Amino acid sequence: MSTHVSVALTALLMLPVLSAGCSPSASPTAPAVSVVEIDIDVSPNVLNIASQGEVVTVHTDLPFGQVTGSSVSLNGVTISSWKADDRGQFVAKFLMTAVKDIPLTIGAFNRITLEGKTIDERPFRGTQDILVVNNAAGA
Repeated sequence: MSTHVSVALTALLMLPVLSAGCSPSASPTAPAVSVVEIDIDVSPNVLNIASQGEVVTVHTDLPFGQVTGSSVSLNGVTISSWKADDRGQFVAKFLMTAVKDIPLTIGAFNRITLEGKTIDERPFRGTQDILVVNNAAGA
């Protein structure tokens, strides 16, 4: 290949980088991806620390097939299982013992945040405040 053709080819390959306002040595950065805010419904909406419940269930308004289930967490707690509800929406389940280990304020409303990614890697987040109590049976 001649030197002139090689120089011209290199200049042509650099054109998109230069037109994007980057220097040839700089790597282009990916555009910031905005977080999709979703609606969630946490059950139970009153968390009794003394209860013998086994799971905390979070219903979303996202279509089941659009969520990467393994990416979902609740205040940092890893998802235990997931399914579609009767409307085809994504439902997440978390072990109650793990949720009870989240730093929670008893006798107050606590912000619960569900986070994850869609199958096309878009982050999503939904929040709900739930009341946390410590009502032992017979107390």
